[in-house]
Amino acid sequence: MRELIRANDPVLLSVASSLMKDAGIHFMVADQSMSVLEGSLGMLSKRFLVEEERGDEARRILIDAGLEAELRP
Repeated sequence: MRELIRANDPVLLSVASSLMKDAGIHFMVADQSMSVLEGSLGMLSKRFLVEEERGDEARRILIDAGLEAELRP
């Protein structure tokens, strides 16, 4: 899996998820349960991961959707 986004914004993660679903790209949002451990302070970011072999395609989709500033290098 390749990390494309690290964020706490549920709307951003929802939009990215929807774009990947529409493109048929497998993804997962890691570290969603970490808020239980940290006390819901929002200090630990969630990681948006896509399948490695379609990582470049997923990155292009997110850029085309105007989310370039949210992408990890």
